[in-house]
Amino acid sequence: VNQILLLLLVLTVCAILYNKVHQMPSALKNETVDLESPEETEEEIPVVVCAAAGRMGATVAAISSIYSNTEANVLFYIVGLKTTIPHIRKWIENSKLKEIKFKVVEFNPMVLKGKIRQDASRPELLQPLNFVRFYLPLLIQKHEKVIYLDDDIIVQGDIQELYDTKLAPGHAAAFSDDCDLPSTHEIVRSVGMQNTYMGFLDYRKQAIRDLGISPSTCSFNPGVIVANMTEWKHQRITKQLEKWMQRNVEENLYSSTLGGGVATSPMLIVFHGKYSAINPMWHIRHLGWSPDTRYSEHFLQEAKLLHWNGRYKPWDYPSVHTDLWENWFIPDPSGKFKLTRPDS
Repeated sequence: VNQILLLLLVLTVCAILYNKVHQMPSALKNETVDLESPEETEEEIPVVVCAAAGRMGATVAAISSIYSNTEANVLFYIVGLKTTIPHIRKWIENSKLKEIKFKVVEFNPMVLKGKIRQDASRPELLQPLNFVRFYLPLLIQKHEKVIYLDDDIIVQGDIQELYDTKLAPGHAAAFSDDCDLPSTHEIVRSVGMQNTYMGFLDYRKQAIRDLGISPSTCSFNPGVIVANMTEWKHQRITKQLEKWMQRNVEENLYSSTLGGGVATSPMLIVFHGKYSAINPMWHIRHLGWSPDTRYSEHFLQEAKLLHWNGRYKPWDYPSVHTDLWENWFIPDPSGKFKLTRPDS
């Protein structure tokens, strides 16, 4: 009996030792996964920027400024038309931006057929890529939160800070109000820029009056957007925007002769009272509204994001504060895009 018990004890000890030896690689493997997981799960920050013909230098400068001012894991979605995509891809791959993470997305302008009212006063506002922001969930599908930026911007802060903007429950997007920064009020008054709904919608039309929105309501600029894709899809934001585009075609409810053209107005209607706030220093705008009106240099240095909305772009002449933009511009390797300067 003693011999049998001794044999059983020896077998038990051997079994325990065998299990420990063969489980060791599994435990080490799990530990390795745990050590690597923070890097693997580092959140991507998707940033959408358009690349339009004749403006690709703007796209490159915007991307350059974002990439140079952050350590975050940024994934750039560069949206273009079929004819413009090869140019922007070559520009990036043959410059110092070749290290960025990016995807090129083709936008099909046929989705806009019958939805844009032709207006000759500012034809540049009717370009298809101006409406990319309406279709974000169709173009960018794997992200919960997305940043959309116009191409005529420069980012001086860390894009992570903008991405961390809190959206209230039920809000599909965040914008900066046009009335939110006292430092810009003098600029707005001096150039006659509108910052209320009256400047964007035709209140002579019954359909606009029926909205019940006071014409003195502060407007917002959709050139910088932090968007929640789940809420956007749930609320069918794209369908709502398309409805107001269609109504404008039929009833001329707004036009490019007003403040924001045909892309801003439907967003003002659809998002009225249903959006969160972006820190106003993350959208200093109107730099392209007049070639004569300038902000103070100190104020511009403090700004996180600069936006040359308006006719006077920093790659053209005349324009203002071009030095802040040119800091981030990367010349076109193909030589097709050239800056317009007084001595050129």
